[in-house]
Amino acid sequence: MPDIDSNYIQEFEAIVKSTGNSHVVLDKTAFYPEGGGQPSDVGFLHWSGKSSRVVKVEKKGKVIHRLEGELPKEGVSVKGCIDWKARYEHMKLHTAQHLFSAVVYDLFHGETVGNQIYTDYSRVDFEPVDLTDADIKEIEKLVNKLVKEELPVTIYNEERNVLEEEIEENRVNLSLIPKSIQKLRVIDIDGYDICPCAGTHVRNTKEIKGVKITDKENKGKNRQRIYYQLCEL
Repeated sequence: MPDIDSNYIQEFEAIVKSTGNSHVVLDKTAFYPEGGGQPSDVGFLHWSGKSSRVVKVEKKGKVIHRLEGELPKEGVSVKGCIDWKARYEHMKLHTAQHLFSAVVYDLFHGETVGNQIYTDYSRVDFEPVDLTDADIKEIEKLVNKLVKEELPVTIYNEERNVLEEEIEENRVNLSLIPKSIQKLRVIDIDGYDICPCAGTHVRNTKEIKGVKITDKENKGKNRQRIYYQLCEL
């Protein structure tokens, strides 16, 4: 059963299962692999008085940890240490993206058609929308209202057919998820936003503290992109 607390793991022990060209595969990991618009975690692997930096983590059937430095040998016990500052920023930005997506859909029936998280800011694409400067201010205001409401965030697995019944069709595009996947990992922000997602998230919206929309950009007919960053209100 998924648990929001697992998002807060900063260190873990593992065994090296295999090695490759500048990468290792572990028997378990708490590093988040790149995907879903979220960058991978970075950090370090420590073993036998040695260390190498984890510069990227990818999921290609198995989770590959790309290292800068010496590779630990197969069978060696390692300690993984996640760069917590980077991970926590991604968690806050990603949870904020869910709030933006919910607010824009509720106000303008704009569907989220793309998103990308960076080191200290994020972007989300919506369509069909034609957002004015006044609309942008209203979106920012409502997202910050939800942040201040200190909404709890939970993670759980749900059957696909149940979500198809519970979630409004255009609110979340379940068709983008292969039909073969029948059980989905769900992020639930106090019932306000329920969305399948594999990313990392905070336990409560209060941890986001605040957001500021820094720009908007037209990306084609009826498609707009907003940029935002975290801030202290």
